[in-house]
Amino acid sequence: MHKSGRSHRDKVQQFMTITGASEKAALQALKASDWHIEGAFDFFYSQPHIKSYPDTKHLEELYNRYKDPCTDMILVDGITLLCNDLQVDPQDIVMLVLSWHMKASTMCEFSKQEFFTGLQALGIDSLEKFRERISFMRSELKDEQKFGEIYNFAFGWAKEKGQKSLALDTAIGMWQLLFAEKQWPLVDHWCQFLQARHNKAISRDTWSQLLEFAKTIDPSLSNYDAEGAWPYLIDEFVEYLNENGIISNSQSMTDWSEKR
Repeated sequence: MHKSGRSHRDKVQQFMTITGASEKAALQALKASDWHIEGAFDFFYSQPHIKSYPDTKHLEELYNRYKDPCTDMILVDGITLLCNDLQVDPQDIVMLVLSWHMKASTMCEFSKQEFFTGLQALGIDSLEKFRERISFMRSELKDEQKFGEIYNFAFGWAKEKGQKSLALDTAIGMWQLLFAEKQWPLVDHWCQFLQARHNKAISRDTWSQLLEFAKTIDPSLSNYDAEGAWPYLIDEFVEYLNENGIISNSQSMTDWSEKR
């Protein structure tokens, strides 16, 4: 009983540190989520009455700090400065999560509307609060539904304006970033296969179906159905794995299914 009480106190402290919430709001969120910290974050950020509303004047100041001097947008230099302020690498996946919150249409730029929308949704109106929210944004990647939303968002965000497909090099970089988080052991083979056999841009259908394949098909391919409705590229990938003897040589990959 004593141990449970201490664990609850630790969670309240952790929750208050990350969200900047009052003790009362922390207790409310944790009790509502049966003391699951990630569920409590979701509860907290979906409750406008307990979220501290960002001060628009402070948002304006933040925006002006990063805004490009020649246009009313935040561009690469502004994002680099923001990353320096947050002590986050520009290549860090948390910048993708932030862009998802902002509903940003293009990589490496935020409109004023996108910047305000994202920061208001996250309850941010200062650099200090911004830094505090980083661990929350990282935790969202562990939520399977949110990971799927972020994964599908990444396709439109990363492709060139006006293009329907995603350039192969960009797609490979995004897959390596996302699957480092999700831990799909075939990702390197998939990228090598694309470079060797495909060498063309990636369609939205292939992009979204690959996540489904990674989630549902065992890395040993024991439950892969050749008659299933996978895009032809995924079927070709399976042939490539078999032709090259990659599956029979990769017994350790089957451990991955136990981690999911």
